[in-house]
Amino acid sequence: MPTLINDANRAGNTSDAEALYRDLLAQVRAGLSGVPDAAIVGIHSGGAWLAERLASDLGLQARLGFIDVSFYRDDYARKGLHPDVKPTRIEFNVDGATIVLVDDVLYTGRTVRAAINVLFDFGRPQRIMLAALADRGGRELPVAADFVGAHAQLQTGRSLALSRTADGQLSLKIEDDNA
Repeated sequence: MPTLINDANRAGNTSDAEALYRDLLAQVRAGLSGVPDAAIVGIHSGGAWLAERLASDLGLQARLGFIDVSFYRDDYARKGLHPDVKPTRIEFNVDGATIVLVDDVLYTGRTVRAAINVLFDFGRPQRIMLAALADRGGRELPVAADFVGAHAQLQTGRSLALSRTADGQLSLKIEDDNA
């Protein structure tokens, strides 16, 4: 059963992201057991950090990719180009692969929808599974994660932010949503 992150209405709340990562890793490892042609694709930036760790821990570094969904967002015309666009890099054959798509925080489902569109530009996977460190609910699209480290209950105007230190340690913080 995934951990529950509760917003106690205090900015600066933190959760043990390393423990959540270990839970997520165990779920993904079990879910990929015996799966041929498995690959890991992370959504920039937090999902990419998690994907790097998952690929390393699962021995899938050669089948690791990264996606930036900036140009695929359905709100692109309204928000414009994000100033921190990263390159999409998928250097393996997507056709027939089982891909674990990794996001840091699953919320409305719109980022995941955009990432799936990017994946299909590279080929037709056999299956796409979704892994998220935290699922905060609030879905606007019918998207559900196969693997989740924690569920979050946040008040309106609050968000979860994943950060990574120089040595790769993860931290998940509840903060005011400035978007």
